[in-house]
Amino acid sequence: MNLKFLRYALGILLLVVSLGGGLAMGERKFPPLGPLPSVPVPPDNPMTTEKVELGKLLFFDHRLSGDLSTPCSRCHVPAQGWGTVTPISPGYPGTQHWRNGQTILNTAYYAKLFWDGSSFSLERQAPAAAGGNVAGNGDDVMMEERLAQVPEYVKRFKEVFGIDRPGIAQAWMAIAAFERTLVSDPTKVAFDRYAKGDKNALSPAAQRGLALFIGKAGCLQCHNGPLASDQDYHNLGLPEHPVFETMAIAQITHRYEQYIKGVTEAQYRAANRDMGLYYVTKRPEDIGKFRTPSLRELKYTAPYMHNGLFETLDHVLDFYNVGGGPAPGKSPLLKPLGLTEQEKQDLKAFLERLSSDEPPHVMDQPKLPPYAVMR
Repeated sequence: MNLKFLRYALGILLLVVSLGGGLAMGERKFPPLGPLPSVPVPPDNPMTTEKVELGKLLFFDHRLSGDLSTPCSRCHVPAQGWGTVTPISPGYPGTQHWRNGQTILNTAYYAKLFWDGSSFSLERQAPAAAGGNVAGNGDDVMMEERLAQVPEYVKRFKEVFGIDRPGIAQAWMAIAAFERTLVSDPTKVAFDRYAKGDKNALSPAAQRGLALFIGKAGCLQCHNGPLASDQDYHNLGLPEHPVFETMAIAQITHRYEQYIKGVTEAQYRAANRDMGLYYVTKRPEDIGKFRTPSLRELKYTAPYMHNGLFETLDHVLDFYNVGGGPAPGKSPLLKPLGLTEQEKQDLKAFLERLSSDEPPHVMDQPKLPPYAVMR
């Protein structure tokens, strides 16, 4: 029996253990991979069809931004995996955002939102994005007044929330309800079908990749559970995106972010990197840490990483294969993997099977209701 077969057999054995109730690696046990559970819904914002439909309109409505240029859908494009095709999100006019715009697919399952976990719910995330100076830059009073001058919105807010005048807080609740519908369908995800017993759902290459995922490649250390994310924060040693070295407006916006997030004067004056979780905790050991993104739907959500540094999944695998980047404070979990080219392709084959068979929830912008002009 050759060594290659032994490794493959061990990987399959680990897979059986992982799908059955957690995988132990050393002294650690990780939540098993598997289909997503029912979407968690907060008791103070129950789901209704009417609320979701209202949230869909508002998600695409440019009136929920400062100068009417930046609706939610500008940075979360359905045809681009509900993210952005550019490495860095487009900023509000006159600024340049400093991070990649994450997909909102399956965000209903996150305990915290944004790369640094600075928002605790979809209801809180929406106003932070719509009102952020580098994002939507919208004023709550102005945005609410715009909604109040649209008869269709007046009617819908009355029906959904029982209020006579559209409220901005209720607008965020409706958008959050809509976003909770943007989840993966387990019948359309090859791995989910495989986990439920369809052993033909994964090709031999993808099955070998799954064995690598939970074995030699060690991906399961951070990408575990149904979401394929531990929802924790790690420093990958990732270099900064070159845009910060070549674009003045990007550097200006980045300095602004340092200032409003309350870093020390010395850090502000020497600001040359995104410090991630540190902005939330102010603990030096958290500099450069970012939340582990879900691997679901990654086939449709390039570019990757918090700064959109990698355009393809091959680039990501090459990065991890050499043990991550050279930036200080890198996680000890990242070590050279020694994957062969064939193993990288097998691992890629599995990772792509965590995505839907076709791009999920692709939709056109709905027709937005008009203002009623006073005469």
